[in-house]
Amino acid sequence: MRSTRHTVQANGITQSVRVAGPPDGVPVLLVHGNVSSSTFWEPLLRRLPETLRVVAPDLRGYGDTATAPVDATRGLADFADDVAALLDAPGLFAPGARPVVVGHSLGGGVAMRLLVDHPERVAGLLLEAPVSPYGFGGTRDLDGAPTTPDFAGTGGGTANPDFVARLAAQDRGEEGPTSPRNVLRAAYVADPASLGEDEDLLLDSMLTTAAGDDNYPGTAVTSAHWPGTAAGERGVLNALAPAWFRVADELIGVSAKPPVTWVRGDADVIVSDTSLFDLAYLGSLGVVPGWPGAADCPPQPMVGQTRAVLDRYAAAGGTYREVVLPGCGHSPHLERPAEFVAELLSLVGAPAEA
Repeated sequence: MRSTRHTVQANGITQSVRVAGPPDGVPVLLVHGNVSSSTFWEPLLRRLPETLRVVAPDLRGYGDTATAPVDATRGLADFADDVAALLDAPGLFAPGARPVVVGHSLGGGVAMRLLVDHPERVAGLLLEAPVSPYGFGGTRDLDGAPTTPDFAGTGGGTANPDFVARLAAQDRGEEGPTSPRNVLRAAYVADPASLGEDEDLLLDSMLTTAAGDDNYPGTAVTSAHWPGTAAGERGVLNALAPAWFRVADELIGVSAKPPVTWVRGDADVIVSDTSLFDLAYLGSLGVVPGWPGAADCPPQPMVGQTRAVLDRYAAAGGTYREVVLPGCGHSPHLERPAEFVAELLSLVGAPAEA
C-alpha cells in the first residue's frame, strides 16, 4: 500500500493527511502519537492490504499540518475535533464512513476522546500503547485519584529542556541521551535494531514537532508540591495532564461501545507502571531529588488504570482484548509489525492472509 498527501481545510485549520487505498475500501483512521507525525505509520502502510481505505492525518503542530495552538484546558479535544472534521471532508472517506480508529500513545487518548464525542462514527478502537484514560502522571491509584490537588509533576514543566531545544534546532546527531535520534532509539522502541532503514524517516517525523508554549511541550506553572511544577493551560504536555484529560468515566458511559483491542509491549518505558517519563517513578529511583516517598507520591499505575477502565467498559456492555507483546517497547507497529497487522485486520474484519 502506497500513500499520497492531501491538504484539507477542516476545523478551521489546514491539515496534511496521508491517504492510501481505494475510496470505497474498509475505512481505517490512524492517529499518531506525540513528537511524531503521520510518517510514523509509513512502515505499517507497506504491510496493509489494498482493500483498506487508510487516512492518517498530521495532528496540529506536527508534520505538515498548521501549527495551530493547543488549548490544554480542553484535554485532547482540540486534536479530536480536528480528526473528527476529517470524517466528512471531501475526498478522504466514503460518505458516512465509520472507521476503525488506531491511536498510538497520545493518539490513543485522541481516539478515546473521538469515541466519546462521536460514538456513532467509530467502528472500533485499536489502542497502541495508549496514554491512560486518566492522563499522564500525577495520579496514584486505579481510579485516577490525584497525588496532589494540582496534579504536581505533570505538564509542560516535566519536559527535558535540552531535548526540546534539540528538537527546535533540528538536531540529527547522536551526541548525548537527549538527542532526538537517541530518544527514538532508547524510548520509542525496546530494540533500536527494529528501526532498520526507517530510522532517518522516523527521525524526520520527530523533527517536524513544533516547539513552543502553544505546542510541545507547552507552558508550566509552579507548584507548592514536589517536584515544584504543575500543568499550565497551553500546549501538548498540559493537554495530556490529568488536570485536563480525564476521559475514563465518559468512555465507560459512551452510548455505543465498539470493540476495543489494546496492544502494548511489556518493555515499554513511556507508558508503563514504571515509566521513565513519570517524575514520580524517576523520583523513586533517585533521579529527581526530593521525592517525598511512595505514600505521598507513588508512580502512576498507567497500565493498571487502562485495564481497570476497560474492565468497566466491558462490564457496561462493551468488549475488549489486551494483547501484550513480550520484549516489545512503545511502538508495536514498528517492532512487531506482523502481529500488529494481524490485530488490525482482525478488528476491521479483513482476512488475516491479506
